[in-house]
Amino acid sequence: MEGARAVAAAAVRVEGTPNKMDNYSKLLRLGLSAFILSAVNTLIGSDNRPVQGQGSPTGPALIAPGATLQELAGGLQFGEGPAADAEGNVFLSDIPASRTLKWSVDGKLSTFRTDTGNANGQFFDKDGNLIVCEGGRGRLVSVDRQGHVTVVVDQFQGKRFNQPNDLWIDPKGGIYFSDPIYGRGVRAQEGEYVYYLNPDRQRIIRVITDFARPNGLVGTPDGKVLYASDHGAKKIYAYDINADGSLSNKRFFAPVAADGMTLDNEGNLYLCEDAVLIYEPSGKKIGTIEVPEQPTNVCFGGPDAQTLFITTRPKLYSIRMCVGGTAKSNRQAQHNQ
Repeated sequence: MEGARAVAAAAVRVEGTPNKMDNYSKLLRLGLSAFILSAVNTLIGSDNRPVQGQGSPTGPALIAPGATLQELAGGLQFGEGPAADAEGNVFLSDIPASRTLKWSVDGKLSTFRTDTGNANGQFFDKDGNLIVCEGGRGRLVSVDRQGHVTVVVDQFQGKRFNQPNDLWIDPKGGIYFSDPIYGRGVRAQEGEYVYYLNPDRQRIIRVITDFARPNGLVGTPDGKVLYASDHGAKKIYAYDINADGSLSNKRFFAPVAADGMTLDNEGNLYLCEDAVLIYEPSGKKIGTIEVPEQPTNVCFGGPDAQTLFITTRPKLYSIRMCVGGTAKSNRQAQHNQ
């Protein structure tokens, strides 16, 4: 990619297994000898920060053989909110600069939108519109391919929202979004909650009211489970999603103070904390992707949806994966529009 720079070589570590040679033997029997040799060389002879991942018992290794962490762009004030469109282009927020940037599939960075109201989290809907949390304006907006902006929702019970932060769109088109307060954000609501806007965008309800500070959100592609970060309590919870969009069966998932998050097509959850932490659906940690700066958010993108894009405050990174994102159905729907 134009302007990309390799900053780390890939390495593999199987979490929680004492006999490393057994793990190497298993991987060799799976025909991954080249990958392991690359990993060993990295561990013994490289000063670069490692990328560590585990192969799934029922699927491929997470990190692509020989993959390197690529620095794609720098000079951001606070990178956040990466989201991929139907072609695999990645759109990201630069919050204090109040701009949305586009990293194209041919490796070029451009400005898609300015005066974004300190936009943060973003997600593409099935029509190809970019749904955006405008934290500084306390609202969600929809941005079409030409950059035209339409307000989606800007109040609850007659009051603006605090600081909409992150969102996820369910298969029916309903929108879950978090509304915390950070820094000098406006306290417009009486608390920091997670909301659900139904698919026709006529009804909005509070679905999580007991978090210290809600942040990242993502749901499974079948629309059955929502993962949510209580950043204030440093915990991730999972919920069952009910037919009306409400949530039930709250359960602890992981002890992580996550910012952004995403899922791969194996059901693994990627959480941004001091590194990108990877968890199986069971809640078992299976891998770590280390990044030179603290990651803020992640998404899968690129033409085949098998590149993981990682934002940090100052930079955008990527790494090739053996797994892909979960939004391929959305991307196909966008292509068909």
